Amino acid sequence: MRIISGMNKGMRLLEPPGHSSRPILDRVKESLFNILATYGQPTNKLVADLFCGVGSLGLEALSRGASSVTFVESDPQVLAVLKENLKRSGMEERARIIHADAFELDLVCQRGLGGYDLVFIDPPYAATADTSPTSRLCRLIHALSGQIAQDALVVVRTQRSSSLSEQYGELLVIDRREYGKMALTYLAKNRPSVVRVYRMADG
Repeated sequence: MRIISGMNKGMRLLEPPGHSSRPILDRVKESLFNILATYGQPTNKLVADLFCGVGSLGLEALSRGASSVTFVESDPQVLAVLKENLKRSGMEERARIIHADAFELDLVCQRGLGGYDLVFIDPPYAATADTSPTSRLCRLIHALSGQIAQDALVVVRTQRSSSLSEQYGELLVIDRREYGKMALTYLAKNRPSVVRVYRMADG
C-alpha cells in the first residue's frame, strides 16, 4: 500500500505483521479520489476515516490537502502502525486518532465526530454481508446522516454482493462503483438521487 498523490506521493504504508488486510488497489483508490474531486473533496475539508486500519484512505486525503482527518480504529496493534505511518508522513498535526469501534457511533460522536465533510466507512467485509435496515452497517449510515455537514459525502466500501438501500435518513445513494469483489457506494445530502453503477474487472 502507498499514497498515490499529493504531498506524500509514493510513500509506502507500513502494515501490521500477521494481520489480514484488504488493501485498495492503486487504480481503485485513484478512481475514488477522482470522483471525490468532482465534488471539491477532500481539499480543505474535515474528514473522518472509520474502520481506518493503517490509514490508507485518511492518509491519502491528508496528502491531497484535507484540513484534518479523524481516524477511528478498534485494534490496538493496527493503531500502533497507523501512528507510525502518520509520524513518517509528517502530517500528525492534522490528524486525530480515536480508539473505538466505529459501530458504536454514540461513543464516537461524544468524542467529536460531528460536522465532517467527508466520511469513509470501510468495515471488515463480514460486517457488510448484512445490509438489512436493522444491520449494524445500515444503522451506522443512518445515524451518521444527522451528524455530518449538510454538503457532506459518505463513501462505503462493501462486498460487491452487498447492496445498500437508496436512502438513509437525509443521505441518498448517488453513485456505486464495482471493482472485482468489492464495491464503493457514494451517499450525499441535498443532491438528486440518480444512481449510476459502474463495473470494473479488478478490485
